[in-house]
Amino acid sequence: METKLKITDNEFQRQFECEVDGELAIIEYAQQDRKIFLTKLTMSENLKEKGFLEPFIEKVLDIIKERDTTKVMPTSPAVAKFMRKNRRKYKELLPVGINI
Repeated sequence: METKLKITDNEFQRQFECEVDGELAIIEYAQQDRKIFLTKLTMSENLKEKGFLEPFIEKVLDIIKERDTTKVMPTSPAVAKFMRKNRRKYKELLPVGINI
């Protein structure tokens, strides 16, 4: 499913946001040193059923990847599961010595 999602990094609330069909999908994060901890994913079942979960996580990880200086610590189970499933593509985002 090729979806055009507009992701906003709300630095004040420390979360990546995306509005889809009037609903807000969120990945909360905490930044520490040169690591970003993706702590919580919030998305309605409705949006998950429509197939927005994986494209949303993928876009957020791509945004982080573009920053080039930050490593990802996926503490959210949904994000960790996605990264495990797409290990090859996102392996370099993980800090050295971290396996998921």
